[in-house]
Amino acid sequence: MSSGAATASAEEVIEADIVIVGAGSAGCVLANRLGEDMALRIVVLEAGPPDRDLMIHVPAGVHKVWRDPSLNWNYLTDSEPHLAQRQVEMPRGRVVGGSSSINSMVYMRGHPLDYDAWAELPGLGHWRYADCLPYFKAGETSDRGGDTWRGESGPLGVSVGRFDNPLYDAFLASGEQAGQGVTSDPNGFNPEGVARLDATRWRGRRCSAAVAHLRPALARGNVRLKTGVQVERVLFDGRRASGVVGVAGDRTLEVRAGREVILCGGAINSPQLLMLSGIGPSAEIARHGIALRAEIPGVGCHLQDHASVILQTACTRAFPIHKVDQPLRKAAAGLQWVFTRQGIAASNIWEAGGLIRSRDTAEYPDLQYHFGPVGFEYENDRIRLRQAFALHVDQLRPRSRGSVTLASANPLERARMQFNYLEHPLDMAEMVAGVRRAQELVAQPAFDALRGESLDPISCASSDTDIERWVRANTSTDFHPCGTCRMGVGDDSVVDPEFRVHGFEQLRVVDASVMPRIVSGNLNAPTQMIAARAADAIAGKPALAPRHADFAFRAH
Repeated sequence: MSSGAATASAEEVIEADIVIVGAGSAGCVLANRLGEDMALRIVVLEAGPPDRDLMIHVPAGVHKVWRDPSLNWNYLTDSEPHLAQRQVEMPRGRVVGGSSSINSMVYMRGHPLDYDAWAELPGLGHWRYADCLPYFKAGETSDRGGDTWRGESGPLGVSVGRFDNPLYDAFLASGEQAGQGVTSDPNGFNPEGVARLDATRWRGRRCSAAVAHLRPALARGNVRLKTGVQVERVLFDGRRASGVVGVAGDRTLEVRAGREVILCGGAINSPQLLMLSGIGPSAEIARHGIALRAEIPGVGCHLQDHASVILQTACTRAFPIHKVDQPLRKAAAGLQWVFTRQGIAASNIWEAGGLIRSRDTAEYPDLQYHFGPVGFEYENDRIRLRQAFALHVDQLRPRSRGSVTLASANPLERARMQFNYLEHPLDMAEMVAGVRRAQELVAQPAFDALRGESLDPISCASSDTDIERWVRANTSTDFHPCGTCRMGVGDDSVVDPEFRVHGFEQLRVVDASVMPRIVSGNLNAPTQMIAARAADAIAGKPALAPRHADFAFRAH
């Protein structure tokens, strides 16, 4: 396979100024922001289908769509050496809206100190939290109302969880009783403690990046979306990216770009496309017989994710949500949503959570909770609900690193990925501490009238060795891969601080893969913020003025 000039045999050729590869969170934001210039012709290419499936837009439908093979890449990692050689499922959105169309909708920005740490890296001094906050604010309309930290006129609708269930109340009270902290807004003044979480949900519907950003962009008329297009490689004229070539069904498609080729495929697909185009570690590219265009060793490296375990506890009281999977109850919930946009179907379920510390000496929160008032188990691809409650525990700032590599030179063959979860001993120590902290929280008096037996084969009396063994057997992903095209100026970076691939003109990567370090929270909101900043850089606009806002910080 060659990564050379344009394919003369393309059956369809489209001329554009900008081509965006991937209609996920970043691609949708870029299309909207760059499309404000009506002189630009922008083409967005998406491998998956349009986001027409009703279950995408029903918040509680997340438990159906995130495993739907028609909407999901359904990746699997290679065997993970520190997770008992298990393969880990890695869902990624393969649909307009990308993962923002199939995720659990939790809107978390991460901790302000995450971004201040980015700014300490060479060349990234303009990535302080104060530089990012104005973009977070400009991007959202929060039902909390606008203030120093929150936006009130942006395209992304964000609403706080308000589904009424006593288990949420018990969770919040237990956070306070356990001394783990409570906050009214984890994206506001106090980012530490448990809380009712925000979701990318507006008026009872999912507000994906496609709904918030791409639909307004398409309505202007200068942005064109083509779905079902698998991009195979980037085309070049010397060191200048000139377009992309791909397949749409049985037809070959070439899109020529006069100004920019922007890769927005995410932490798995963007490095894969660069390597298929001859850009990356020379040994990896040569191994598959691809012509080397540029040696950039960092492509596909520094893969990071939030390792996660789920603890489930039986509930002594039955609530309607525990039986909503029964046919008549499910139909009733669906009808309530259709006519009112309220009820169980309007909930993303994981409406509570927060950031806590694994130990008092942690510099700032290094664990995250997601709490749901219902238990579950999978029978093949069907979910069965339990009279229980569930608590995700995520390890937020892993030291372990993995990589994305090619399986072959065939663009239709999925990339290989290995995250090396819990390779670093301190990562495992934090996960064991996280299990202990979760057990401590559930043991508080606020849960006494609701807490049944643990549904996991570990208990507060289990030894650390037993917990470690259980963690290795049960750790999975919280669906936050990033870092494989990291931003910076060092030899291990892939793009510069304005997202340009080192050594090339008109070629950028804008998505979660550019994060130099994973942030302490869900990645959808940070990815949209990054894309908004990238749009200003690409358009030559000055960055929004920094916004210095205080936040609560408890020194260790």
